Amino acid sequence: MALTQSIKLIGIGDNGRDSLLPQYISWIEDSEVLVGGERLLEFFPHYTGEKVVVKGGLKPLVEKLQKETRKTVILASGDPLFYGLGGYLASKMTIEVYPYFSSIQLAFSKMGESWQDAYLVSVHGRSMKGLAQKIDGKSKIALLTDADNSPSKIAAYLISFGMTEYRAFVAENLQGEGEKFGWYELEDMQNQEFCPLNVVILKKVESSPSWTLGIDDEEFSQRKPDKGLITKKEIRVLSLYAMKLTRTSTVWDIGTCTGSMAIESAKLAPEGQVFAIEKNEGDLENCLQNQRKFRTDLTAIHGKAPEGLDTFPNPDAIFIGGTGGNMKDLLKVCCERINDGGRIVLNAATIENLYRANEAFDEFGFETSIMHAQISRSKPILGMKRFVPLNPIYIITAKRKEDIHE
Repeated sequence: MALTQSIKLIGIGDNGRDSLLPQYISWIEDSEVLVGGERLLEFFPHYTGEKVVVKGGLKPLVEKLQKETRKTVILASGDPLFYGLGGYLASKMTIEVYPYFSSIQLAFSKMGESWQDAYLVSVHGRSMKGLAQKIDGKSKIALLTDADNSPSKIAAYLISFGMTEYRAFVAENLQGEGEKFGWYELEDMQNQEFCPLNVVILKKVESSPSWTLGIDDEEFSQRKPDKGLITKKEIRVLSLYAMKLTRTSTVWDIGTCTGSMAIESAKLAPEGQVFAIEKNEGDLENCLQNQRKFRTDLTAIHGKAPEGLDTFPNPDAIFIGGTGGNMKDLLKVCCERINDGGRIVLNAATIENLYRANEAFDEFGFETSIMHAQISRSKPILGMKRFVPLNPIYIITAKRKEDIHE
């Protein structure tokens, strides 16, 4: 049903009515329906119209508002289009948006620094999983927090990944009662208590390690004494290229071992998700150590694929470094679960596994392209150099036939 008048969405600060222009107050007082969270509605104790408290999901609210013909105003904190309900409401219905300052703007004003060069990320109402690779190397980061993902928890998280090159500026209860702001060292911040309404700004004050594509094999913790259970750097780069990852890709790494492929995937897809599985507990522990060293926060579980893959979301790309002798069943699951347009990349060291993989992919409706990589590295000998070959590898890339021929 089309509305006869537009609904107004007004941003409001923690100082309540004092944050509003006279025109906004007039609209609120003249309205017949006032919508908002309990805390925001309490700023208007003498409102005479109907108050609608926003709780739970927004879908029922939208359905109600789409039928509403009375003058309606919706209240939201700060800028409703900045990690607020405004974006969702605007995509479902016609509204007029009148923003207030976002908490990020106010925090930077207290800090006394510009914010156009800041990386903005929210952990409000969501997991911190994957935050490490999102922010690693960035010089200025603004974090929207919540009661669970508090400044102290953020500090502990950063310290666990060795990201101690940051100082933190925390702004609490901005423009409200008990407003407080100041700088903290991470070690101190993890032991402090903060008010639930806060913003954290991280500023890089020291240099930090950086890793480019193709991390040297020796940098990874590996199984001892029999090192070598790692996708070698050159093969890793070629396999990552074949996977065609974007910044938001969801990736599976099957038989992750040291985690080298999963870790480099996480760096190429920092806004996405990476899920890894490994059957050997010792190798999985190495993977976890490598995650911390290379500042990648991915999900790695103990198990023998395809068991365990049902706990992962459908991927955009899959890397298979080992099949554990259960190739056909594993490839069947991978082919069924891969998203449209996705790629499965399998490394095979033997002609037999090359044949089995190619045959299985064809049976499941996938076309393959195969690269045979024979790589040698130089090694010094008696003041000269000779070449030492790595094991030759078949890099098999599989895509759905309909994706190729559409």
